[in-house]
Amino acid sequence: MGRMIALLILVIPGLGAALGIKWMRDALFGINGPLFSALWLQFLAGLALFAAGLAFLGGFLLHRDRKRNKVQARFQRKRKTP
Repeated sequence: MGRMIALLILVIPGLGAALGIKWMRDALFGINGPLFSALWLQFLAGLALFAAGLAFLGGFLLHRDRKRNKVQARFQRKRKTP
C-alpha cells in the first residue's frame, strides 16, 4: 500500500507537467482554453505548471539518489561538523 501511495505522489506532478506542456502548445497554436482569457496567460500558466512538476520530480530523484549514495561528489550534502 505504501508503494501505491508513493506512485500516486509521483504521478500527480507528472500529469501536471504534461498538462502544462499541453497549455503551452495550445497557446503557441492559438487555441484558447476555457480557463484563460488571453493566450499569454495560458502560456505562462502552462510554463509554471511544467516547471513545478519537473522541479518536484527532479527533487525527488535527487533526494532518493542521495539517500542511496549514488550521486557525484558535487551533489552530495556537506556534513556539518560540531
